[in-house]
Amino acid sequence: MKQQLPGIIESVLFAAGDAVDMQRLAEIAQADLDSVKEAVAFLISDYAANKRGFSLIEIDGAYQICTRPEYYPYVQAIAGARRQQGLSEAALEVLSIIAYNQPVTKNTVEHVRGVNSDWAVTKLAERGLVEEKGRLDAPGKPILYVTTQEFLRCFGLISLNDLPDFDADVVLEQQDPAQMQIDI
Repeated sequence: MKQQLPGIIESVLFAAGDAVDMQRLAEIAQADLDSVKEAVAFLISDYAANKRGFSLIEIDGAYQICTRPEYYPYVQAIAGARRQQGLSEAALEVLSIIAYNQPVTKNTVEHVRGVNSDWAVTKLAERGLVEEKGRLDAPGKPILYVTTQEFLRCFGLISLNDLPDFDADVVLEQQDPAQMQIDI
């Protein structure tokens, strides 16, 4: 069974399409966590050493098979180009406020930005970058927002611990006051 474990993990991740956490992989493969970790490490190094067409990436303690970036143009030719849309400055502001302060209410986001953020929060949720994660125990029970695994995947982060350090004083010193409020 231990020799088959890399193949089992590879097939499960391939079929899943999304990230699968280590504990779930162990349950499915009926193996202990250490063996699964060893098999995942083997797959990661094997894919890299052999320049396979895909790689195994970690996203917040879960793993996913993805196309290697250098082969994306070839996959694009057969699958069709994904429409790549950037985020507006307003959406990026809202996303960064949520990422660094999560869980956070929309009211808090709007307080930090100084403008209404309904549209940006809605767009970020539609794109799967943020999601609702319960409600604050306060009058009106406002929704709490957090970032998603898709956020980590899009920004190439393994976990939220990989976010760059944030020093608000430095950012505020570098901002032009006229640019502080950006309407969407």
